[in-house]
Amino acid sequence: MKQHEVTVPQIGLIAGTRAMLGAGIALLLSEKLTAEQRRAIGWTLVAVGALTTIPLVLQLLGEDE
Repeated sequence: MKQHEVTVPQIGLIAGTRAMLGAGIALLLSEKLTAEQRRAIGWTLVAVGALTTIPLVLQLLGEDE
């Protein structure tokens, strides 16, 4: 089994991106905002959360020690 060492800042970045992704999904599903506002904010958060996760995962999986 391959093991990866994860630093506290990396855990914080990963948690933050997951939170943005979750918040985006929650806004898309909520009914507190107008449909147009909900879609704009929701898709923005989903995109930022997903796009910022990709480099973090690649960095984590690419570290060979």
